[in-house]
Amino acid sequence: MQLRTLCWIGDTAGKLRLIDQTLLPVECRQIDCETSEQVREAIRSLRVRGAPAIGVAAAYGVVLGLQEFSADDRKQFNKRLQQVVDDLASSRPTAVNLFWALDRMQKLADSVPELPSGKMLKRLLSEAEQIEKEDRDMCAAIGRFGAELLSDNQGILTHCNAGGLATAGDGTALSVIFEAATLGKKVHVYVDETRPLLQGARLTTWELSQRKIPVTLICDSTAGWVMKEGKVSAVITGADRIAANGDAANKIGTYSVALLAQAHQIPFYVAAPSSTFDLSLTGGNEIPIELRSAQEITHGFQTQTVPDDVDIYNPAFDVTPAEYIATIITERGLIQPVNAETIKKILQVT
Repeated sequence: MQLRTLCWIGDTAGKLRLIDQTLLPVECRQIDCETSEQVREAIRSLRVRGAPAIGVAAAYGVVLGLQEFSADDRKQFNKRLQQVVDDLASSRPTAVNLFWALDRMQKLADSVPELPSGKMLKRLLSEAEQIEKEDRDMCAAIGRFGAELLSDNQGILTHCNAGGLATAGDGTALSVIFEAATLGKKVHVYVDETRPLLQGARLTTWELSQRKIPVTLICDSTAGWVMKEGKVSAVITGADRIAANGDAANKIGTYSVALLAQAHQIPFYVAAPSSTFDLSLTGGNEIPIELRSAQEITHGFQTQTVPDDVDIYNPAFDVTPAEYIATIITERGLIQPVNAETIKKILQVT
């Protein structure tokens, strides 16, 4: 991609610029967020999406929310910081990177209570920039580790979007594919359209086409059949939160794909940075699942497709049990087998 998914423009008085992903693939337009409220709206409305990108955006949102308080005393500055963090945290409940980034910004401010507000704001901007840089580096490392798992002339299925649009770098699942292509491996990617908001159709196919990776779009319900036909021999997805035992939350429909992969004896890989792990949760049943508006189903893209007054259930995510995941690909190495012990070892958790 020629445009970065998101970037900071200017100094502490600057703004956050991001690609409005709700307009893709028809239009690639950048928008500017100049307040923390605008960042919250961008996250909530999926203008920016993907767990890592949400975390980076939220970190910059903290800076935006404190710009008008840089001349105040630290008591008022800290009070405003707590308000901004709480507001941004309420934007989406499942992606753990959001809370990880906000917690990191909060802890930095708490660690230097004597620093004047203006200097603290500069420190917070530097921290947000560091979070962005780390995410780019993590994407590259995930690509290097994951490419080892792919062979030449392989068909790969992916669900939703876990590419550059979901991160500050080349993505998680797609970074593996991009790196494999860079190494000269010929791969063909099958992309689930990803109902109801079509992130696969609108975003993943766009990214792969931009990078000249052979891609075929399929309906979500076609995934099992392309496995049966032998067109697909590996599945790679991203994740929005991973519990201590390896259970992984990702876009709704991922669990179904994992079951299909298991039935066809196809490896199911999850690509995610260490920041996506929530080791405070022992299993996937503890991961909060976001419920979204019924209108995303009943009036998808402004067209009514459901009779009035029909009951709608619209969870944004589901959880794939660790037993169905062959490998979790992280920037620190490959987690295989996927269990609590291996996770602690690779993530270097004591």
